[in-house]
Amino acid sequence: MAASLSPLQPALQFAPELLLRAQDMRVAFFDVDGVLTDGGLYFSEAGESLKRFNTLDGHGLKLLQQAGITPAVITGRDSPALRLRLAALGITQARFGTEDKRPAAEAMLAELGLGWNQAAAMGDDWPDLAVMRRAAFACAPPQAHAEVRAVAHHVTAAAGGAGAARELCDLLLVASGRYAALLAAHGT
Repeated sequence: MAASLSPLQPALQFAPELLLRAQDMRVAFFDVDGVLTDGGLYFSEAGESLKRFNTLDGHGLKLLQQAGITPAVITGRDSPALRLRLAALGITQARFGTEDKRPAAEAMLAELGLGWNQAAAMGDDWPDLAVMRRAAFACAPPQAHAEVRAVAHHVTAAAGGAGAARELCDLLLVASGRYAALLAAHGT
């Protein structure tokens, strides 16, 4: 006789005030260097920029899409490695080589028919401040600049490029009420 499996119960817990603030998010803006990567810049002998991405972050971004929350990337740099990674994750909302990130975010919000009150943002340095200050929910990794941590509603336990983006994704999924169902679907 086969043993019956009990449903997976979520182990994650977030403070109720964070969940309330994050419950109506429909888009999440992410910086790349220092958020989706460790912030280091690696160059090959040929001058090619190399980036290291975390698979936990990548799966979190895919889960956001499954839950109807659009992951969006706004970055001051551009590289073939980044474009390849975003394509592999199915992320279509992206702006590259953008130092002034607010207009890029506003254009994406207009395309999606959303407002700042439905936006979360995660950044680590001054170029991210304009988006983070307008977003309804702002998040930063622990190694972010002090000014960025000061405006964040949540500072992750995980570092940028080491699960920080996944932590925000999980928080948004819990706040949206979709986390338990997505977890259960993975445990069957």
